[in-house]
Amino acid sequence: MAKRLAEVARKVGVSEATVSRVLNEKPGVSEATRQAVLTALDVLGYERPTKLRGERARLVGLVLPELSNPIFPAFAEVVGGALAQNGYTPVLCTQTAGGITEADYVDLLLEQHVSGVVFAGGLYTQEAGSHEHYEKLRDVNLPTVLVSAPIDGIGFPTVSCDDRVATQLAVRHLVQLGHTRIGFVLGPRDHVPSKRKYGAAKAEMERGKLEFDDDLVVRSLYSLEAGQAAAARLLRTGVTAIVCASDPLALGVIRAVRRAGLRVPEDVSVVGYDDSALMGCVEPPLTTVRQPIEPMGRMVMELLTAQMSGERPAVDEFLFEPELVVRASTGPAAH
Repeated sequence: MAKRLAEVARKVGVSEATVSRVLNEKPGVSEATRQAVLTALDVLGYERPTKLRGERARLVGLVLPELSNPIFPAFAEVVGGALAQNGYTPVLCTQTAGGITEADYVDLLLEQHVSGVVFAGGLYTQEAGSHEHYEKLRDVNLPTVLVSAPIDGIGFPTVSCDDRVATQLAVRHLVQLGHTRIGFVLGPRDHVPSKRKYGAAKAEMERGKLEFDDDLVVRSLYSLEAGQAAAARLLRTGVTAIVCASDPLALGVIRAVRRAGLRVPEDVSVVGYDDSALMGCVEPPLTTVRQPIEPMGRMVMELLTAQMSGERPAVDEFLFEPELVVRASTGPAAH
């Protein structure tokens, strides 16, 4: 007990006596100090006294599928900063292969009595994924916001970049450059954002009176290595351009093109998705479709704080417009 008092006191910058007053619900402590002590208990991993457990901590879980894709750290930075400005402490929960699952993180966050949860690119985007843990959040009415297109009926407000428009922009750009044989590297078949990209790619090719060939669509994981493997298959079909569902996939495609003895963009044009950090600094600088992370992050915060205030925002998906960023990885089709 003495060790706990000392650690919490150091964390908050108050005396052990003040911490004791909070834990024993004694008067003489400001509400701000009281909340800081309770938050410190949660952050340090100590259980609150039984009589205080019903209160939610000023912690918000930020659940991400990975950190290797630069778009996720960028999003965490935007949302984490907004949370801090509103007096909340973000708790970063990152999944790893063979490690803690998304469902495990939900259990841990509920045990800590968090004030809310933000998911980015979670299992709710996959039709074949496990979704039972979302029921637990609904059962306790915990403020929750999703980022990226969910399956039908998931039941939480969602913030997404418009995947259909993003694909239209990429395909239209390549068609204007004279490309007629365009390949696509997308996520799994049950992945909702990838299904939207697929539908938009087909519609845009048909709009340009070009043949859409399913053999030119490769389903892939979201990594540089997976992009390289996918491109190796597409290059054998004679494509002159490849549209990718993420920037790391696009970098893998560029590597595959070079290893095949070809050049980007002279022989094969490549388009990414996200406009994550440093994509303007790779060689060649990557043409990509930018997700508007900053305004999306602000909307996430608005939806979360509205729920925390007792409002019940519509269970809608708020779509944000992407922007095509043209750089040197795309050029006219070779004739």
